[in-house]
Amino acid sequence: MLPPAAWKAMGFRYLDQIASRQHIQQFLELADLAAGGGDSAENVFRLSHRLRDSKPMRLCERVLQRDPASAALIAERRLVGPYDLDALKACPKGSLGHTYAVVMETIGYDINFFPDPAYFANLETDADYINYRVYATHDIHHILSGFSLDNFGETGVISISVGQFNHPGLGFVDLIDLLLQFLLNETPFDEATSAKQQAHTAGYVFHMIGHGLEMAAQAKPLFPVLWEERFEQDLEDLRNELGIQAVREGAFSWYSNQEIAAALG
Repeated sequence: MLPPAAWKAMGFRYLDQIASRQHIQQFLELADLAAGGGDSAENVFRLSHRLRDSKPMRLCERVLQRDPASAALIAERRLVGPYDLDALKACPKGSLGHTYAVVMETIGYDINFFPDPAYFANLETDADYINYRVYATHDIHHILSGFSLDNFGETGVISISVGQFNHPGLGFVDLIDLLLQFLLNETPFDEATSAKQQAHTAGYVFHMIGHGLEMAAQAKPLFPVLWEERFEQDLEDLRNELGIQAVREGAFSWYSNQEIAAALG
């Protein structure tokens, strides 16, 4: 065993610093919110709000400010919604708006389920607006990317925002999801016999994160897109314009949901 003095001359000093009682407690508090995201989206909203003044959020702001359209949108504090479900369903078949409305209605999701500005400190800071817009447009990202709106596709879609502008709340959720499956799963990925079992493996989560990051790298910036001005646009044309190759197969794609397929005709 090394004498205590020897540790001071080694890189373990850094590990000792990051593993301090205070850092561990802060991590556990954030991890608890991230882990609860599967039970309630409120936990993820709170997690992001907790990180509004963090170094990762400052990096996120810096990345977005480099894009003129994103910077202008942040400065404007442009609001999102509320959306009229019937009006969106009346958009042309195959359009973003029609698809968005039909998918949300079919799976029983409230199309206006996202925090209002008051939740994020009335958009007092740029960080508050970024968090607000990320969650207000989150389900549209599902429609655009093809990732399912459940636990199978969630990690993939949030990784798009992580890849494009380092969103700290969603990035932390990615990390905790991967960590939890690594620690808790007892079945190797190649022995998992169902999609549900596979989704609870570290290999699956790692694949979803990688898929989302790759999609982010290939696509144009999504943060500044004014979706309300694109609702009548053909979804495939929009994807081509933005450089999105949607996922269309597997449990992690909403295209595999037979009820959605039937509703869309």
